[in-house]
This record gives sequence, structure tokens and C-alpha cells, in this order.
Amino acid sequence: MPDFTASRRMMVDGQVRTSDVTDLRLIAAMLDVPRERFVPADKADLAYLDLDLPITTSPLGPARRLVKPMVLAKLIQAAAIGAGDHVLDVGCATGYSSAVLERLAASVVALDQDGALTRQAELNLEAVGARNVTVVTGPLTDGWSAGAPYDVIVVAGATEAAPRTLLHQLREGGRLVGVVGRPPATKAMLYVGCGSEVSGRPIFDAAAPLLPGFAEPPAFVF
Repeated sequence: MPDFTASRRMMVDGQVRTSDVTDLRLIAAMLDVPRERFVPADKADLAYLDLDLPITTSPLGPARRLVKPMVLAKLIQAAAIGAGDHVLDVGCATGYSSAVLERLAASVVALDQDGALTRQAELNLEAVGARNVTVVTGPLTDGWSAGAPYDVIVVAGATEAAPRTLLHQLREGGRLVGVVGRPPATKAMLYVGCGSEVSGRPIFDAAAPLLPGFAEPPAFVF
């Protein structure tokens, strides 16, 4: 039987702390949340590896994956989540990112468009005692306007272009973080809402699984 507590500590010490993640609240959250609870039982032994872990398989498209711990941690740290913040987690999948965010914020809306995943997220979040998360189902590209505006939006995956609809759901001074671009030119980005405008800047080199609906149409080439 794997020692998941030891594996969790090794993940944080070897992947998260060594990547300049210094937020003690975030480190405590990642030490507390049992990542193995959020992956299929046959992949529990892989839960703490430095990879984007597949959690679904489908003949109709690419597998959904949990973002590797280091990338998720650096994105969340860049968002500078306060204890009173209202957060939207886009692409929550089985709920791991939402469980981490819930330990930092006042409330979290966990959004996914796959009903099977959101049902699993509800069970997982209840099992780990995450009481301030509302799980909802809908297109990822639409965000969740019923809960807007948000202090923070975390995109738990990649988008090929800036997610404009999501950016409009930020409150004044709100932050959106995610991985943006087409491989190999992808960057983790931080966007900040300012009135009707949103400014963005790259914060570190990163790759993440492309989320459904966020692929750009192929460009016409002469």
C-alpha cells in the first residue's frame, strides 16, 4: 500500500517548493489535499508524479488531465488569492484544483462541462470536507456568469487564445491565470481587470493540457 502522505510531502518539497512557490497557505493546502482521491483508482499510484495525469479516456477526443502540481501551484500563487476572495475554477475536472483553492478563498465555483466529471467532483469535494465550493456544469468557454464577478479566475488547463468571455467576468482588480498559446509557444499568463480593460503579461514558461472548446480555428494559409 503506497504511503500517500509521504508522497504528498515529496511532491511539495521536490516539485512545488523548488519552483519558487513560497506562499505558506498554498503549500499547506497542497500538503492537506489528498490528490490520490481525485484520480481513478488504477492511477492512484501516479497521483504525485510530475506530469499532467490522465483522468478520462475517450475515443472522441483527447483525455482530460489534471494539470501537473508545479504548474497549478505557480498559477495559484500568481493569482494572489485572499481569504475573502470569490474564485471561479474553470475546468475543475474531478475537483482537485477546487479543493486546493477552497482552502485559500472564501468561496469557489467549480465549473466543468462534463457531467460525469462534475458528479465525481461533488463526491470528492464532499469527501475531503470542502464546504465552500459550488460545483456547476456548463461550457467552459462561457464561464459562469451567474456567479460573477469574480476576484480570481483560475483556468485549470490551456487555452490557445486569451479567454475573452472569462475575462469579462472579473471584477475591478480581479485576476485571471492560465496557460495561453499554441505549443511550443505557450506561457502562463496573468490578466488583471481594470475598468472595461484587461491587461495581461506572461509570468513563466509552461505547458498544460488544452481544455475543451479553447482551440482556435485553423488559420487560412495561402
